[in-house]
Amino acid sequence: MNHFTPGELEIMEILWQHGSLKPAEILAHLDRPLTNPALRSVLRVLLEKGHVTRQKQGKAYYYRARSAAPTAFKSMANRLAEIFCGGSSFELIAQLIKTEKLSADDIRRLQQLAGERTAETPSTKPTPRKPS
Repeated sequence: MNHFTPGELEIMEILWQHGSLKPAEILAHLDRPLTNPALRSVLRVLLEKGHVTRQKQGKAYYYRARSAAPTAFKSMANRLAEIFCGGSSFELIAQLIKTEKLSADDIRRLQQLAGERTAETPSTKPTPRKPS
């Protein structure tokens, strides 16, 4: 699946939040002015890239996101890791932690999440067998 431009991502966010919408409804949810022809152009590109589906109901077409937001997030995070961190998710997370202004509560929550993830991950170290 192809990646999003900023304008495409803006439209996708609306579709993820609100479900199936016709173009006039999408325009109503935008935070910035956009002409109907410009929106239809973005929708056409999203359709061609496979990010949205279109269904005719009466005289109107309704557009719906084809993939869920978490799937797109994972793809975009992987892409960021590839571009900026040699494909390493660890390096991406480390860079975000280094560059963001995190509160003490944010750091505590990250440590808690890391602890939970460690507890969920089974040990790859084999358990020694007792001689029979």
